[in-house]
Amino acid sequence: MERIKFLNTEIDNLTMTESVEYIDKLIQRGRPSYVVTPNVDHIVKLEKDEEFRKVYQNADLILADGMPLIWISKLLKNPIKEKVSGSDLFPEICKLSARKGYGIFLLGAAEGVAKKAAENLSNKYNGLKISGTYSPSYGFENDEKEISKIITMINKAKPDILAVGLGAPKQEKFIYKYKDKLNVPISLAIGASIDFEAGNVKRAPRWMQKSGLEWFYRFLKEPKRMFKRYFIDDLKIVKIYFKYRK
Repeated sequence: MERIKFLNTEIDNLTMTESVEYIDKLIQRGRPSYVVTPNVDHIVKLEKDEEFRKVYQNADLILADGMPLIWISKLLKNPIKEKVSGSDLFPEICKLSARKGYGIFLLGAAEGVAKKAAENLSNKYNGLKISGTYSPSYGFENDEKEISKIITMINKAKPDILAVGLGAPKQEKFIYKYKDKLNVPISLAIGASIDFEAGNVKRAPRWMQKSGLEWFYRFLKEPKRMFKRYFIDDLKIVKIYFKYRK
């Protein structure tokens, strides 16, 4: 597996097919592992957030999420093969799981959303085993009792895959902090994928995803929430590019 230096992190230069094959190997290995999918927002956060950097340094798989990272890699003359976003990877992992009998636990989204996503996924992928679902309360990460309840619930369900959709960097930090207490072979940080699968958030049309305009679609859907992220925070990527391009 080729891991390349990319700005302030590293990226495993794999195609979607290679990523799914590698995740399958990690599941079979059985030791707690996890996957992160950096986008522009993550790269910006990594500059200042030391805990987030630790999460990345210890990740078993780092996959490029977002066309801007592919464009930057070409500018850096070290091209990344393919965009492997969490939202594209997750359905492929569901296909793999249905085929191989792996169990998936869904953690995240608002109350009832993970349950709805589980129903839809079971209908979509014949034979898919959903080991359990849970939508934690707001601020759960500061509540030791709630954390302990979540860990017990997941370990009781014995999933092969834990899919965590809590938003970045909360989801990645949760996985990193508790991976040794969770007896799960692979944990995936999947962002808004649980919402997409439940059907309560619509994903950008395929042509927008392919042309790197998915962020713009999300901005149009939630302008107030997304303005700062896309037009203030994420523009820091320009400065980061010039800092690391050598």
